Amino acid sequence: MDFLERFFGGMLSVCALHVARFSRQWIMGLLILVLVACGYWVFAAPSTFVPGTIVIIAPGASVQTNVVQLAEAHVIAHPTVLRFLIRLKGDGNQIQEGAYKFNTKETVLTVLYRLITAQYDLPLTRITFVEGATVQDMATQAAIAFPDVSTSTFLSLGNPYQGYLFPDTYFFPYSADTSTLITAMQKNFDAKIAPLSGQIAASGHSLSDIVTMASLVEKEARSSTDKRIVAGILWNRIRHGMPLQVDAVFGYINNRDIYAPSLSDLTINSPYNTYLHKGLPPGPIDNPGLDSLEAAINPTQTNYLYYLTGRDGLMHYATTYAQHQANLKKYL
Repeated sequence: MDFLERFFGGMLSVCALHVARFSRQWIMGLLILVLVACGYWVFAAPSTFVPGTIVIIAPGASVQTNVVQLAEAHVIAHPTVLRFLIRLKGDGNQIQEGAYKFNTKETVLTVLYRLITAQYDLPLTRITFVEGATVQDMATQAAIAFPDVSTSTFLSLGNPYQGYLFPDTYFFPYSADTSTLITAMQKNFDAKIAPLSGQIAASGHSLSDIVTMASLVEKEARSSTDKRIVAGILWNRIRHGMPLQVDAVFGYINNRDIYAPSLSDLTINSPYNTYLHKGLPPGPIDNPGLDSLEAAINPTQTNYLYYLTGRDGLMHYATTYAQHQANLKKYL
């Protein structure tokens, strides 16, 4: 009897132990499933997410503003979770401004990583400013290409740098602002003009005079050869104390392209009127390209004092006013 009691008692103990172990495993497995489900629920993107959503993180925006913006765009489901992760990592000040495009659902951890590493997933916007473009031209063009650029702000920030915003092809983020564009163009100008600094010093002219002259040449001639000849003529006229009589300035004065000014235009009271005032105008009338800058620095030395563009599209030069009059009759 004692043997049977001990045998069945042992069997019951073993069964109880296995049941206990099974129960603990089952409970642990259930807990893991619950945690995974909760984790997915907490970190996953909302079901209302729309592929291709673009969110613009503004410069200096607070963590709260950014988090709410992402939640309202249905990029994240739980703004509190992202806010907690940002503060936990101490990365609030490391969030990069700009436009972010979300093509697929992403976990909140992936969203945070992209915000910190500036992974915009947006192609850069290409914009080309042509040689001879004015700040007004650039402002109009940039305001169309970038949502955060306004014509008025571009004019306000850019007008003091007329002539020093290098015309070129640029690639900017979709969210670029006016300051970003202008700074890039200024830096490009500095980079292009730096190798020419020795030649500028040897020319005997200041950088500001070179840029102003180049802006006139940019509008008055097309080919590199003609630009150098025209630059030489304009420098000759200055040395002889003659007014430059450059027609292109009236486009700048009147804020429109005018290459054949009227008689009334010639009497406009403006310091940029090169018919009334001798020497260079007070500043550049556009933003010249490298060809024109080099022409102003290294003009072709001739005795010419006059030039015109004929109906044949070619430049015609003269040393005397009588020769110039003959060219006017012949080619115009």
